[in-house]
Amino acid sequence: MKTVDLNCDLGESFGAYTLGRDAEILKHVTSANIACGFHAGDPATMRRTVKLALDNGVAIGAHPGLQDLIGFGRRDMDISPEEAYDLVVYQIGALWGFVRAEGGALQHVKAHGALYNMAVRSERLAQAIAEAVYRVDPSLVLFGLAGSELIAAGKRVGLRTASEVFSDRTYQADGSLTPRRLPDSVITDDERALAQVIRMVAEGKVRTQQQTDIDIQADTICVHGDGVRAVEFAGKIRSSLSEAGLAVQPIGATPAGSN
Repeated sequence: MKTVDLNCDLGESFGAYTLGRDAEILKHVTSANIACGFHAGDPATMRRTVKLALDNGVAIGAHPGLQDLIGFGRRDMDISPEEAYDLVVYQIGALWGFVRAEGGALQHVKAHGALYNMAVRSERLAQAIAEAVYRVDPSLVLFGLAGSELIAAGKRVGLRTASEVFSDRTYQADGSLTPRRLPDSVITDDERALAQVIRMVAEGKVRTQQQTDIDIQADTICVHGDGVRAVEFAGKIRSSLSEAGLAVQPIGATPAGSN
């Protein structure tokens, strides 16, 4: 049976500010990307989110971002590969400590926001991130946009990689996501988004904005956790995958290369 992982960005509250419905969405996803304090999150939030994930049997990943709380890590910054390496090592280490203290294990690393998007395009940044992950723990899985520099870099350094697809985003003919500044970059119709997800997983295909089909590897599906209807949509994705005969489980529970 074909399997797929459902991942969600969590632990993004900070101090007195609460973002997302973490406890509820953890009922539906299989992997949690937990913010490590640079773009969002704080020590108390990290600890609570780690515990919630473990209580729900959800695999845990570090979600390192740029040091930009005001911009939520979504603004490009001119950083060197060396700086990218350092900030990724630092943030993995911070979350690893909380996971270890709660008796769990870290499964993966997924860069956040602008750091992710810059590394998708930049071979040098992608290489720095992959090397940071490998040197901390070569057993960790590196998440990255399907077909991107992140996936290529992870494979070069010897990491297991998970090609990520997006249920609610449209694609360009080169396999990149449609930039949010352009029309129809985000899919707001649930049925359209669900149909896209099922096809990506079951057939390995996605229809682009240019109305062409391209091949795509779907190992893990990103479910955005900060939308108004995020919890309800996550439940719909899980149900739709099950109805289509597709098993949902953490990427770490799937033998490498079996999807």
